[in-house]
Amino acid sequence: MSTSNQSNTSSLPFLLMGIPGLEALHVWISIPFCFTYIMTLLGNSIVLLTVRLDKNLHEPMYYFISMLAVMDLIFSTAVVPKMLGVFWLDSREIGFEACFTQMFFIHTFTAVESGVLLAMSLDRYVAICNPLRYNAVITSSRTIQIGLLSLARGAGVMAPLMCLLTSLPYCRNRVIPHSYCEHMAVVELACADPSASDLYSLIVATLLVGTDSVFITFSYGMILRSVLRLPSQEARLKALRTCGSHVSIILMFYIGGLLSMYLQMFSFGLAPHVQVLVADFYLTVPPMLNPLIYGIKMKQIQEGIFKLLGQLAGLSTSQADKDRSDAERGMHHQKILE
Repeated sequence: MSTSNQSNTSSLPFLLMGIPGLEALHVWISIPFCFTYIMTLLGNSIVLLTVRLDKNLHEPMYYFISMLAVMDLIFSTAVVPKMLGVFWLDSREIGFEACFTQMFFIHTFTAVESGVLLAMSLDRYVAICNPLRYNAVITSSRTIQIGLLSLARGAGVMAPLMCLLTSLPYCRNRVIPHSYCEHMAVVELACADPSASDLYSLIVATLLVGTDSVFITFSYGMILRSVLRLPSQEARLKALRTCGSHVSIILMFYIGGLLSMYLQMFSFGLAPHVQVLVADFYLTVPPMLNPLIYGIKMKQIQEGIFKLLGQLAGLSTSQADKDRSDAERGMHHQKILE
């Protein structure tokens, strides 16, 4: 292909296939994805509102949980609405810039979440292994700084990758056998050698996720050692419950991510629709489960949610009583006039 032809096709849109081989079932397949998205919006919004309104939750640990909730909302909204458009409306076309913007959000917030999970593990390490220094080491301002640093790190390492990918010429066959702009599926459509972007993404993934996972493993190893040394069984159980929700989210994040990545790299003889469904569920299910895990595992969040729901119910009751009182006064006034 000539240089002029390559430049002419560089701004053409891509076409998303959805679930290859299961196009006839797209409407039915969309139901669980729609449900998970609605639950993601509700669950994470309730967590954010609870932490915002309950002053007892204005602590570093709950700020980290709020960061995860914000990331889950952005992460899901970057993927699911377009996915449902493909399933419901057969709206397969996605613009060139929109495709790489979606990809940027997916990879950036994956990196940011990894950084926040690392910060949460260090937070629990200080709280359990060195509790007397916790308030001095982990402050609200440092928590916000860590969140901003994680965001800057994620965006900083992903921006060069997006520059490398958008600079590649793409062939006229722009069909992506996926429900979203999956990195490897898009790179396969390039008309030039993508080895530079492949090498960069491999190095970034290894250093970023590898380093974070090593430090997280070390932190929880030290935490486990300290917990087992506690004299009281009740204290041990309390410490383990506190870390249980974090460990559940970490395992779901890393194991799901590795499974999705390896299935994209190596087919293992699986049908293409299986690979796509695994990747789709990895992007949509964890954001829905995270707030459920907080609510089930963490007593403080659970109490805050119940308090918030009680306040909302009280406001509704007060408003209903006020409306009823206004109606009764109106009827009484009408009788006087008669």
